[in-house]
Amino acid sequence: MASDINYQDGPDFSRRDESPTEDEPIHSPGSRQTEYERIGGRTGSSVLQTIIHLLKGNIGTGLLGLPLAVRNAGLLVGPLSLLIMGIVAVHCMNLLVKCAHHLSAKLGKPFLSYGDAVEYGMENVSWLSRHSIWGRHVVNLFLNITQLGFCCVYFVFLSDNVKQVVETANATTGNCHNNETAVPVPSYDSRLYMVFFLPFIILLVFIRNLKYLAPLSFAANICMCASLVLIYYYCLTNIPNPINLPLAGRGADYPLFFGTAIFAFEGIGVVLPLENKMQNPRNFTKVLYLGMGIVTFLYISLGTIGYIGFGEEIRGSITLNLPLCWLYQIVKLLYSFGIYITYALQFYVSAEILIPPAVARCGPRWALMVDLSIRVALVGLTCESNYSKYKTKAFFTHTIKFSVLHLHTCVHRGVLSLIFTSQC
Repeated sequence: MASDINYQDGPDFSRRDESPTEDEPIHSPGSRQTEYERIGGRTGSSVLQTIIHLLKGNIGTGLLGLPLAVRNAGLLVGPLSLLIMGIVAVHCMNLLVKCAHHLSAKLGKPFLSYGDAVEYGMENVSWLSRHSIWGRHVVNLFLNITQLGFCCVYFVFLSDNVKQVVETANATTGNCHNNETAVPVPSYDSRLYMVFFLPFIILLVFIRNLKYLAPLSFAANICMCASLVLIYYYCLTNIPNPINLPLAGRGADYPLFFGTAIFAFEGIGVVLPLENKMQNPRNFTKVLYLGMGIVTFLYISLGTIGYIGFGEEIRGSITLNLPLCWLYQIVKLLYSFGIYITYALQFYVSAEILIPPAVARCGPRWALMVDLSIRVALVGLTCESNYSKYKTKAFFTHTIKFSVLHLHTCVHRGVLSLIFTSQC
């Protein structure tokens, strides 16, 4: 991990080496494995830790909006579309990892970032080799916009959910059988809640080692798992009989489904960083299939069951349909804690792109200060983007906007993967 490397010692992998050619010998699988294992070694993430991070990176705010997405696509078309999208996502993730392995072996490097993989992959294609550096810049730009965009949405999600719990506390009861409508008592403006969360998020992103973040990710997964179990329980115990829902939605609503579903697959950007920091990266394929299999199952099941349970009354976030009782208010708080930890994982991708070049330009004496300053500035940016022009519908506005950007990123990665798959 770039954040864990001593800035004064060790090899410099930030310099761009000679591009590989087709005549260069490819290292044997044994040598490639040795080169990869020396990155993480004993300080790298274990298989269990990597699975925890992968789940944490993919289970976020987008999951709660999938019941509404299924409503837009239909009870049959929605789940089938989610299954297809999950298969395509896992295939592209695995393809990127394989290409990164191949290119790193040819270059003799212990690991490659997204930008490295695209640049060196394009250099193997004659008509793209002259523009390979632009491949790196474009992918890094999309990654930064996408990941920081997720972080912006997380700020809104945290402030809105905590604000909801506080404002409806006077009407919250112990009766979870009746979904009563409460009159909220106005409290502080949502922007003040964002300011309240700001120092805690800054402290969180100061954790630069994924291994040290694993216990928090594990706790967040437990909280989100408990929340999802309660959501599943309520939906399953309130399924209407008979189920009179359309199997296919209107064609005009399908783009809304696609945008929400793409936004839900928000862990694509953390795949290579997680693989690069494993103790034994050759096991990452198993981790990827297991982790994304669980994620895809959750997406399909919650989207389907949530839509069946609430029907046409389903709202933008399924938590908004839950009864107004303390049990389900706690669900919101537990899920908010999980989103709080997820912020660090999504933020990590942008930090790995932006911080190392800045640190390389300054002396070792100022490396740590520059590192921490950039982290504070990026967190402040994600907060300020919501704070300056915050509205009630900001969460959904950000969701749609960054879903589109995320779609562009996924398409770009898919095209580049196909380009250098022919060379890999």
